[in-house]
Amino acid sequence: MSDTLRILGVAGSLRHASFNRALLRAAAEVAPDRVAIETFDLAVVPLYNGDVEAGGDPDGVAAFKAAIRAADGVLFACPEYNHGVPGVMKNAVDWASRPPADAALNRKPVGIIGASPGQTGSARGQSQLRQAFEFTNSYCMPQPEILVFRAHEKFDAEGRLIDEPTRKYLGRYVAALAAWIARFRGG
Repeated sequence: MSDTLRILGVAGSLRHASFNRALLRAAAEVAPDRVAIETFDLAVVPLYNGDVEAGGDPDGVAAFKAAIRAADGVLFACPEYNHGVPGVMKNAVDWASRPPADAALNRKPVGIIGASPGQTGSARGQSQLRQAFEFTNSYCMPQPEILVFRAHEKFDAEGRLIDEPTRKYLGRYVAALAAWIARFRGG
């Protein structure tokens, strides 16, 4: 077992310049020593279709599941679309929950963060995603939470997190997530 804790970062937005992709980059920057956050782009994961699944996982899905299995834990950066979890993120969780007996997310420790230009900082989207992890039998970290509200004021034009209090809190969150994942590592 490596000394480095490997976390897979997944943004629930396909936009290259999304606040949630930027939040994952910032999480990687503030991660403690011996914690590596590598991201997976959900653009390669097609819409779930049981008929397609019956013929075997498409390449993007197989790569996503393999990345989850190779990681010690997963960090989901969840936007909020129309008061809920974005379809892109829910679709990815649906694929990663299949087949239920051997799901990539089964018994996998996960964390949820999110950024939004609105006042609730993706609270509703995160809440719905947390419910999905009950079905996948994932170990979702209950606390702390990070809900970056008014994200357009906290990131610069290049997508760097420039709000120092948010950066510090994100660092504490990633450290807590690493400790949470370590509780389940190897077993």
